[in-house]
Amino acid sequence: MQPLAGITVVALEQAIAAPFATRQLADLGARVIKVERPGEGDFARGYDSRVDGLSSHFVWTNRSKESIALDLKTPHGIDVLSKLVAGADVLVQNLAPGATARMGFDFETLHAKQPGLIVCDISGYGSDGPHRDRKAYDLLIQSEAGFLSVTGTPKQPSKAGISVADIAAGMYAYSNILAALIERGRTGQGRRIDISMLEAMSEWMSFPLYYAWQGAPPPPRVGASHAVIYPYGPFPVADGEVMLGIQNDREWEAFCAKVLQQPDLTRDPRFDSVPNRSANRAALRALVIEALGILSVDQAIAKLDAAGIANASVNDMARLWKHPQLAARGRWTKVETAVGPIPALLPPGMDEARMDPVPSLGQHTAQILAELGYA
Repeated sequence: MQPLAGITVVALEQAIAAPFATRQLADLGARVIKVERPGEGDFARGYDSRVDGLSSHFVWTNRSKESIALDLKTPHGIDVLSKLVAGADVLVQNLAPGATARMGFDFETLHAKQPGLIVCDISGYGSDGPHRDRKAYDLLIQSEAGFLSVTGTPKQPSKAGISVADIAAGMYAYSNILAALIERGRTGQGRRIDISMLEAMSEWMSFPLYYAWQGAPPPPRVGASHAVIYPYGPFPVADGEVMLGIQNDREWEAFCAKVLQQPDLTRDPRFDSVPNRSANRAALRALVIEALGILSVDQAIAKLDAAGIANASVNDMARLWKHPQLAARGRWTKVETAVGPIPALLPPGMDEARMDPVPSLGQHTAQILAELGYA
């Protein structure tokens, strides 16, 4: 039995944060009914067409769901949604602030009729406060939360290459919904969950926040290197780059003896502690490049592995598709779409998961309406 079998989730969702949360509930067996605008649907359907004409964002976050197309600006659409919610365990929404309240689907209104219903609201800034009504997209929240101030190079801040603020919010929505379901099993009562992208991203920024405690300088932007630990980042070799990380003095001693072949460096006052190695990274970088720069990627990784030094390949997407570890652990499966099957990764921590098709817009409208008693 799947953990969430028998749980019904109604999702008034779009973009990434809410769809990512509800997809994970679907992975665990929940029935997720995705309410979309007729004709357009979730606007993430149109972000790109890289997956045989489908959006890469959409196929990632929307498998195993049912799509119903409803015009929520009409009395009929509101009537259908009311019946859907009446049979639901969880309502998830990330519409514009105040939109669900205007339609009568806020927690306070619903709780009076359905005390066991869990309502999860996801927004950029939360349901109150001076920024409540501001529009919020992933990059804007990365900027607002200070992420851009610590990411990139000294001359140029950089965004994350993935929708990190959306993903953070989606993960906190997912974990809070699971906790609320456990709580409801004990008390019979649902609860409201108010997820803010800014708060989710600010939580993830807590290391830089504390590093800049009481007005201290924040971590500098250092590209792909670590801001305060060194050597920790990419280093050039003869035919590319390798990523390595040394986090403590024990690893530093092994690195000096077995890779740099200069064991006396452990007593060099420039390099005898984590802060000193970071402060003198230019001199240390030259020593690392001198030792590794004549090796190929494979040779460098073999040498680092033999010394017990943490390292990684600097992979692109093509190499990730073919990563031997994912293949060896059987992490790839397939899901169906309107254009045929596509590869999909099993969710982390799960060897079996619900991996049903990615729905077309309104694909399940007639079926769901029939279940609700409509002709």
